[in-house]
Amino acid sequence: MNARFRSLIVAALLVPMCASAGAHAVAADKVLIPMDLEQTDHLKAYGIAYWALTKNIEVDWLLNYRGGSFMMDGNPLLITECRVRGVAAQTIGGGQAAGIYAEVQRDDNNMDVVRLEKAPRIAVYVPPGFQPWDDAVTLALGYAEITYEKLWDTEVLGGKLNEYDWLHLHHEDFTGQYGKFYASFAGASWYIEQQVTQEAEAKKLGFRKVSELKKAVVRTIRDYVANGGFLFAMCSATDSYDIALAAENTDICDVMYDGDPPDRDAQARLDYAKSFAFTDFTLERNPLRYEYSDIDQPPSDVLALQDPETDYFTLFEFSAKFDPVPTMLTQCHVNVLKGFLGQTTNFKKSLVKRSCIILAERDGMDQVRYLHGNVGRGTFTFYGGHDPEDYQHAVGDPPTDLSLHKNSPGYRLILNNILFPAAKKKQQKT
Repeated sequence: MNARFRSLIVAALLVPMCASAGAHAVAADKVLIPMDLEQTDHLKAYGIAYWALTKNIEVDWLLNYRGGSFMMDGNPLLITECRVRGVAAQTIGGGQAAGIYAEVQRDDNNMDVVRLEKAPRIAVYVPPGFQPWDDAVTLALGYAEITYEKLWDTEVLGGKLNEYDWLHLHHEDFTGQYGKFYASFAGASWYIEQQVTQEAEAKKLGFRKVSELKKAVVRTIRDYVANGGFLFAMCSATDSYDIALAAENTDICDVMYDGDPPDRDAQARLDYAKSFAFTDFTLERNPLRYEYSDIDQPPSDVLALQDPETDYFTLFEFSAKFDPVPTMLTQCHVNVLKGFLGQTTNFKKSLVKRSCIILAERDGMDQVRYLHGNVGRGTFTFYGGHDPEDYQHAVGDPPTDLSLHKNSPGYRLILNNILFPAAKKKQQKT
């Protein structure tokens, strides 16, 4: 099934709102939170939308209207909350609101309305000792004041995932190779501590090796997605997750990672049918090279050649009325964004499965930055790079202060994914 057809199926399940503006033409005042260049703090605006959902206030997401603005019923507490958080918002009359709905739903423009009804329950897969500034998603959640809970291997294998709508994968190495930091950091205290912690967790849960534990974890997450969960991952949690799925029946770890050599036929034994996003990739068999496979483009060991002044990627435009899912995920006040590096920076386009929807790529190159796909009744979204506002984040670097990047387009893409599971689902009206 091609990506376009899959997108249309999902579109039929998401509320399109009524074809006439009359459904919204109520006399009550509305609060409009613009998401174009007039917004003073784009990131906290997502937090306001999430806060409203926790208060049982339904939110209308106006796709492609002024950068993907939000509209909800007028409420003094809502206006106060916007002022406290520094979010630009305005109260408008029912007639003006009806005019906006009519404009958004006209057939001759690329806009639409999606109703958000319930705050999604959010979990982040993180190891012990995790610091919020180690990961762009937890930075964004913290700054936007969106609550989340932390899970690790014990909770995942214990069935805890079923309590959550949305799961983010911290920068984990699901292949069991400890991020392939061995060549540079084998003697570092943090690396040694990480290995000891991971091995103790594996032993506690009855696994002989960390790599075997991680395979059990990725299978559990795969089932979570197939049963309707929403998965989001960045940087090395994207390709290492897919590689671990494909390598379920083979050992790809060298002796310094799991105590024994890898399977000599590991490459031939990969099962690409099991992976979410990537196919036909070639493993990096050198245990001392800071790279998992040829999925990552450009490879991590040539990132120093990248010029931040010329590194940009472009968001694709989708039909709001027929492709609401990719449209939601690409809402932004700009369509060209500055690039940023990571252990996995971009995905080699020729290795992306045809079933995936490419959301953003680097023009003229075999490099995909942002993609989305379906697995069973759920979805996954992969976003390359480590930190949208720290071009070349290194181990030990200070945390990014998002109060200095309130209008970050790169961080907006992360927060689009947070609200995506809140979209109302029902049979499309005719």
